[in-house]
Amino acid sequence: MLKTVNILNKRARFDYEIIEKYTAGIVLAGTEIKSIRLGKANITESFCEFNEKNELFAINTYIEEYAFGNQFNHKSRSERKLLLNRRELKNLARSVQAKGLTIIPLRLFTSEKGIAKLEIGLCKGKKNYDKRESLKEQDTKRDLDRIKKSYN
Repeated sequence: MLKTVNILNKRARFDYEIIEKYTAGIVLAGTEIKSIRLGKANITESFCEFNEKNELFAINTYIEEYAFGNQFNHKSRSERKLLLNRRELKNLARSVQAKGLTIIPLRLFTSEKGIAKLEIGLCKGKKNYDKRESLKEQDTKRDLDRIKKSYN
């Protein structure tokens, strides 16, 4: 079992421009937290949505079924409620409705106490030319690092 789990959504940083970040708790079943602590989760295809009661849910988050679970094992893909302050939820709901932004999970991690947390970001989608520009920047940075390394 891993001491600290840190599952990243690398695709989100490429596809979206992150405006704000929030750390939210997740409501999980018993076998879900065991699978997360083993590092068997994936958040690349997930997103967050509000329901009718203005509660935030993480949708399409994949947490593998626990290998030693019995008939009480969880579903691998289901909606999971996120826990935030009421003020933060209102701000997120207002900005999603008014500005057309989306809420994307960026990182799934465990805290020092072993509690699973989800770092979510209020994001704006990038255009294709923005993605190409970010790829160019990464390439030039990599080339500069290689040159610096060869001179040292």
